[in-house]
Amino acid sequence: MEVSHAKVPGGDSGPGRPSHPGLFLTGEAGKSDHLSAGRTVDFPVSVILPAGGTGERTGLQTPKQFCSFLGRPLISYTIQAFERVSWVQIVVVVVAKENMDLMMDIIQRFQHRKVRVVPGGSTRHRSICNGVMALSEEERPAADKPKVVIVHDAVRPFVEEDFLRKIAVAAKEQGAAGAIRPLVSTVIATTSEGYLDHSLERAKYRASEMPQGFTYDVIYQAYQRCTESDFEFGTECLHLALQYCGTNAKLIEGPPTLWKVTYKRDLAAAESIIKDTLAQSACLLTGGLAPAAALTDVLQKAFGALDMRLDVIPDLVGENARCLLKVWNFIQVSVNSSCLSEVEAILVALEAANRALLHPPVVIWVNMSSADEKTINRTVAESAAVMDLASAAKLRNVLLYGIQLHQSEDTERWERSVMKVAEMASALIRDRNPALVGQLLQA
Repeated sequence: MEVSHAKVPGGDSGPGRPSHPGLFLTGEAGKSDHLSAGRTVDFPVSVILPAGGTGERTGLQTPKQFCSFLGRPLISYTIQAFERVSWVQIVVVVVAKENMDLMMDIIQRFQHRKVRVVPGGSTRHRSICNGVMALSEEERPAADKPKVVIVHDAVRPFVEEDFLRKIAVAAKEQGAAGAIRPLVSTVIATTSEGYLDHSLERAKYRASEMPQGFTYDVIYQAYQRCTESDFEFGTECLHLALQYCGTNAKLIEGPPTLWKVTYKRDLAAAESIIKDTLAQSACLLTGGLAPAAALTDVLQKAFGALDMRLDVIPDLVGENARCLLKVWNFIQVSVNSSCLSEVEAILVALEAANRALLHPPVVIWVNMSSADEKTINRTVAESAAVMDLASAAKLRNVLLYGIQLHQSEDTERWERSVMKVAEMASALIRDRNPALVGQLLQA
């Protein structure tokens, strides 16, 4: 099968929204596919992330790998995708010399554990070669030297463990392996005058993607033997393995989540995907109070209609504390209380669990109170208290919102208010809008 290196602008998932990466945040993966079933990665694997690009096609001054969303640079998401894989030993990030300090700051700030940063070269192949050479310099026992090296783009953050396993196993067996995807657009050749020359039969070709895997000896020898012209103008590692080592790569069709952040709109798409994943579930804390339980059914139905799961617990004590490691969203219900101590307890628990390091958790305080004049006058003071607490929480990467729910003896009015709480809470969780942090919204 012939492989075309044509790329489809904006990713390979066609027009519209890119495909969802599934459970990339937790590292869980299915075991159903036939290639990885029954096979384990019991050999050393290292990863090289070339990240020296300037990001010209995004039209932004900041290289796209360092562009941030949800308070975190794109490259950090990609590193996390590999660090969560237990059998990946080290991730070598290759960056331009002028970005070395920035990359080291990212590693320290987000506590990445398996990363080594090396300076890149003037071209893609020179940068990858620097990464390969850095692996040979690692002072480790021979048994721990990488058997397989995976090369991946720093701006493809949604790679899944099952597919990495396929690439690693095939690379060990064949010497090289690479991801491919069907071509979405027909590839044409043009004349020097700008007219159509001919088109390729799309069914015969595939788009070459990342990740790609190689035994260390193959990728090392390929770079030792390749020419200056290859270093200057080449982009395809699989071609070097074939031309200089005679290694014909096993090509494996990858999932649509392998799309690459290429244009500015792709950054927005990546942020939307991460928000969707973070919003899959929430935890409702009732304090064990009966009035708070009245919200439970309505909220669960409303969240269920949005494909969001809502777990209900009285607090985060004992076994319930496991929710801190399972969900990114917490709704605390208080009854006739102007005290925010319950919310403060959640913030303390999140900080102790280091939960806000990689993604911003959402905490929503729902204060149920009577609609008398005394309670309404107290709302002003509560608004100020929520704002102060939310400002402090935001510094710790936690998004805190408030919703005031006045209880009513009018059944119809009460049901409308409760439904409004459900709509507000689900919208706050989905949007994660920092502009609304600290607001005490009225239901």
